[in-house]
Amino acid sequence: MSVVYEKVALIGLGLIASSMYWAMKRDGLAGEVTGYARSAETRDTAREIGLCDRVCDTAVEAVQDADLVVLCVPVGVMGDVAAEIAPHLKPGATVSDVGSVKGAVIEAVAPHLPDGVHFVPSHPMAGTEHSGPRSGFAELYDGKYCLIVPVPGSDRDAVDRLKALWNGMGAFTDELEAEHHDRVCAVTSHAPHLIAYTMVGVADDLRRVTDSEVIKYSAAGFRDFTRIAASDPTMWRDVFLSNKDATLEILGRFTEELFALQRAIRQGDGDHLHDYFTRTRAIRRGIIEAGQDTDAPDFGRSGSKS
Repeated sequence: MSVVYEKVALIGLGLIASSMYWAMKRDGLAGEVTGYARSAETRDTAREIGLCDRVCDTAVEAVQDADLVVLCVPVGVMGDVAAEIAPHLKPGATVSDVGSVKGAVIEAVAPHLPDGVHFVPSHPMAGTEHSGPRSGFAELYDGKYCLIVPVPGSDRDAVDRLKALWNGMGAFTDELEAEHHDRVCAVTSHAPHLIAYTMVGVADDLRRVTDSEVIKYSAAGFRDFTRIAASDPTMWRDVFLSNKDATLEILGRFTEELFALQRAIRQGDGDHLHDYFTRTRAIRRGIIEAGQDTDAPDFGRSGSKS
């Protein structure tokens, strides 16, 4: 691959940013990559493991002369970070982000950016339950989707250049409008995470089931819930507060479906249950056919880098 951006600045150095760095270096997509994290401990760790060509002690220093700035911080603070770096952005630079909410991020970030700086939001649909600078790996985006969400008036060349970067890092790209993106992600990511948090919380509340029994007898269903529920709490708090309307809409529909299943179980309606499970099973087959997972058995032995 050829260089897409001469200089990239990563603001925030967790799983997504660190994986971007390793992927960009693996594929020769960036000349220099600078990084910044609010925590001095995180910056020290990044320097120790060689994460980024240069780790800076301020966000302002990191974005100097950057052709691309990627906000890899929780969505709740993106507006504050944008306000801080805006006066120091290079004319013609592109600012992007990796947040899983788009409407609220666009509202928070766009007003701060000066004329001549292109804002092209993005959302890589990839991750693990791990966080922090040591959690990243170059293969995270291979075969996954990155959703590009141009704002009204987005420069076409800037959009295409960002897509080229994500494609170079191994991802497929699609373009979505912000409201549609947030509704889709409420279904595919946000509501499932909230349900997983709830199921693990319910297990914790059932005092008749001891902690040791929950741990010893964790079959795939509950075990997978606990993996999802181990995700970064700050990030997910901000996601739910920032995508409130879409998440509440999907949770409302989930509740209706749950009541229907409760009724079928109570009434012994095996036909309804069988038909419902047959329909939902087809969704799993579709995900496998789309290359977004494999039907090979895992049982927790192959790690969680997927």
